[in-house]
Amino acid sequence: MDVAAKLTKNAIKADAESHIAIDAEVCRAKCTERHCERVCPAALYEWNAEAQRMVVEHAGCLECGTCLVACRHDALSWKYPKGGYGVQYRYG
Repeated sequence: MDVAAKLTKNAIKADAESHIAIDAEVCRAKCTERHCERVCPAALYEWNAEAQRMVVEHAGCLECGTCLVACRHDALSWKYPKGGYGVQYRYG
């Protein structure tokens, strides 16, 4: 079974509170690369040109931490969702 098929078996129990925070000022002032948009396997990041800020849809997060590693300006803070929330991996 390939990775895409395995991912369809997972469920996500979304918390109303995001486990990903973006420092909008740092992001706006320092970041021109927007690596988080390109590296997130769930494609959760999007630059809002009108508001001049990065937005993230935390509910679909696969909790891989790739965005945190890719952010070169320390504009992201990331933690695992509260117990019982987040991605619910199914095996088999």
